Amino acid sequence: MINVTESAQKELTTYFADREVQPIRVHLADGGCAGMKLSMALDEVRDGDKSFEHAGFTFLINEELSEAAGTVSIDMTDYGFAIDSEKQIGGGGGGCSGCSCGC
Repeated sequence: MINVTESAQKELTTYFADREVQPIRVHLADGGCAGMKLSMALDEVRDGDKSFEHAGFTFLINEELSEAAGTVSIDMTDYGFAIDSEKQIGGGGGGCSGCSCGC
């Protein structure tokens, strides 16, 4: 399941105001020192996807990731979209102090 806050919904509505609405994929992306994190991107439906409709938007998530993540929440903050999951996934890299990337 994917929950979208009102503020995130407003931001998506603004983004697509002068564009064709496309499916939005929730996926794991490289988070640098912190490891993998949930992210969003425009994409097409693929085999093995779960699809959720919310306020005129289609959200896609791989079925395995959906099961691992549980309920996914999408919110809008001062810094952009915040995507969190009910179950802990990704991350675990120990933070920037635990690597030599010069963060």
